[in-house]
Formats: sequence, C-alpha cells, structure tokens
Amino acid sequence: MSTRVLEIRKNVLNKNDELAREMRKTFESAGVFVLNLVSSPGTGKTMLLEKTLAQLQLRGFRVAALVGDLETDNDAKRLAQSGAPVRQIKTDGRCHLEATMIRSHLDGWSLEALDFLFIENVGNLVCPASYDLGEAFRVALLSVTEGEDKPLKYPTMFNSADAAVITKMDLAEACEYDRDTALRNIREIRPSIEIIELSAKRGLGMDAWLSFLERKRHGV
Repeated sequence: MSTRVLEIRKNVLNKNDELAREMRKTFESAGVFVLNLVSSPGTGKTMLLEKTLAQLQLRGFRVAALVGDLETDNDAKRLAQSGAPVRQIKTDGRCHLEATMIRSHLDGWSLEALDFLFIENVGNLVCPASYDLGEAFRVALLSVTEGEDKPLKYPTMFNSADAAVITKMDLAEACEYDRDTALRNIREIRPSIEIIELSAKRGLGMDAWLSFLERKRHGV
C-alpha cells in the first residue's frame, strides 16, 4: 500500500512540475515577475503583501495577487483595498497551492499588463515546499515571534527559497529575538540566500524590500 501511495504522489508531482514549467515560460514571455510567498501562519505575510502592493503601485508598477487559503476569502478582501487586482484561491482543506490552481485563476487577466504577480501561499512550511507554481522567485518568511530555529526544523522550505524575509522586527526586543542565531540558522541551510529584515507594520526595512523586488525583476 505504501508503495502505491508513493507512486501516486510521484505522479501528481510530475504533472504539477510539467504544468509549472509551461506556466513559467508563459510568465516570462508576458514579462511578468512572479513571486511565491511562503511561511507558517501568523508571520505577517498578508500585511507585508498589502503594503507591498500599495507601495509598488505608487512607484508606477502594475501589480496583482493570488491568495491561497483553506476556506475564507478574508485575505483577498483585505488586499483588494490596495486597489490591485486580487483573486482568492480556496483550497478546500488542502495545505498548499498547486500549479493547476494558479492557472485556473488567471483566466481573464492579461499577464502582459502586469509587472509583478504575487502568490500568497497557504500558511504552511511543509507541503508548499514540494509544489512548483511556475514562479520566478520563492520567498520564505520567518517572524521574530516564531523562534530562531524554524529554518532548522523546516530545511526543505528554506533550502528551496531564493530569499528569506524576517518579519515583525519591531517586536524583536520584546521577544528577546537572537538575530545572530537566526541568521546563522538560515545560512546553515542555504548559505548564499539573501536575507531582508523588516517590519511592514512600522515601515522598517520596506524600502530595502521594494528595491530588492525591483532589482530581481530586472535580473540583478
């Protein structure tokens, strides 16, 4: 039975990866830079995306977002207040997004009319690590309230990420956050990863984050 389950899972992942490769070519051809934001629940991912959508638009960029959640559309409603096109993907209990979900929710959108497309994945540091969504860039978020050992507990996610963002830096002192240990743990898993520290709520580090996004969109 376990062998059969493994075969089914492998087949599902193969199909997902094939579709993701096709979508990546489509995104690249359209000139839209796609980011997959992954984290555990409560890292401040939605707040960061809310601020990012608003501020990128002020900088003249055309942005949109797809938001994954198990049931509600609360996050999509919140993000739509930025004025950016936003669509909710309800996974009906699944702990991750899949490439087919992304493709089916792009109907009616002109990708050529976008500079950035953000995918807010389901809050989970395990399942989303296995699913390519056709993104150009995967960003793993870690908040100072979670503890410094998250990268060591979930190495696959951090190893698959292109960048790490440490959130809620305004709470670092109150949480007795050990910055040196957190950075060391991240780099133990992914030595060359770029790390950005910020507080979306207070605006700390947001300029660095936005400049980072602009650089990566231009391949720098």
